[in-house]
Amino acid sequence: MGYVSATPIQEETIPVILQNRDLIACAQTGTGKTAAYLLPILHKIAQDPHERVNTIIIVPTRELALQIDQQIMGLGYFTGATSIAVYGGGDGMGYEQQKRAIRDGANIIVATPGRLLSHLSSGKFDFSHLQHLVLDEADNMLDMGFHDDILRIISYLPKKRQSLLFSATMPPRIRALAKRILHDPVEINIAISKPSEGIDQHAYLVYDGQKNALIKTLLRDPKYHTAIVFASKKDTVKTLARELSRSGIPVEGFHSDLDQSQREDIMGRFRAKQVKVLIGTDVISRGIDVVGISLVVNYDVPPDPEDYVHRVGRTARAATTGTAITFVNDKDQNRFARIEGLIGYEIPKVSLPEGFESGPAYTPGRKDDRKKKPFRKKKKPFRKPNASSSDKV
Repeated sequence: MGYVSATPIQEETIPVILQNRDLIACAQTGTGKTAAYLLPILHKIAQDPHERVNTIIIVPTRELALQIDQQIMGLGYFTGATSIAVYGGGDGMGYEQQKRAIRDGANIIVATPGRLLSHLSSGKFDFSHLQHLVLDEADNMLDMGFHDDILRIISYLPKKRQSLLFSATMPPRIRALAKRILHDPVEINIAISKPSEGIDQHAYLVYDGQKNALIKTLLRDPKYHTAIVFASKKDTVKTLARELSRSGIPVEGFHSDLDQSQREDIMGRFRAKQVKVLIGTDVISRGIDVVGISLVVNYDVPPDPEDYVHRVGRTARAATTGTAITFVNDKDQNRFARIEGLIGYEIPKVSLPEGFESGPAYTPGRKDDRKKKPFRKKKKPFRKPNASSSDKV
């Protein structure tokens, strides 16, 4: 499959997992976290093959569940290991197929929290031989409100197991969760919250009215073979996808209004390079591993600085190189400055291409200097007391 040497996160975590220690691992996106836990788990299954549930991997999105299931099929082809992706959004047949696979003892279950909890609540399954629990993209799952669901899932599992928690960031709530579910874990931290060194990052200072013309100019550049464009709202995704499509650019919008079959079809064609440009919200900023993305564009500055790291991490994966460009309007400059504070360096602001008028000056931290009217508390009108109840207001 092209693996020659281990990435730093793989080099440090694989021996720990093979020693059956609990683990909390933090590493930036695109560093090979998935293979870091899949390879040793598949190794153990190959040494002791049985038709029973050996591992449960909990992930935040259905796209990531499908992707990990595909990696299991590739990496574990000669091990005989079986797996099933368990997620919502499909038809009743899909639900029954998932239920049957869990009952029959698929070795590895890759599941979103809500759908797995639905299965656990509706039927009895034998998890007595479970050896591994993996929480992948744990910080994202907590951001999406899955904390209680995760704890409920764990209540169905045997207490004696190896638990592995992987996260791109390590906020206090992740440490609190780790303390609750892990036993004497080994902790590994690698380059927290830093974009890959292979990413050429820069920003354009633009007015909103310049964004569409600028993105068309960028996407027509032949040096960018495949691109992802991130917008903060699904309505922007839909509008921009229509605009670019009318301009003759092969593009698809990826948003929550699509059903599962449409989402799978779009991702399949994007991976096969049949679609040049994918436009989406942050639902595609984590865990989606597509080889050869040469350009990432932040059409909007992400609201959370951590989201910037995940967005630009879709390019320059696995020691390759790529370009990440952010459009910064006059309203988002303070937000962009917080991103620079997080990553620890300034991102170059480059001049707009020839033919474009200058955008706004970069002045983060400037307060709104418009004079505001002083607040005056309105006085209640004086009313003379009246003995008649009908006259009272």
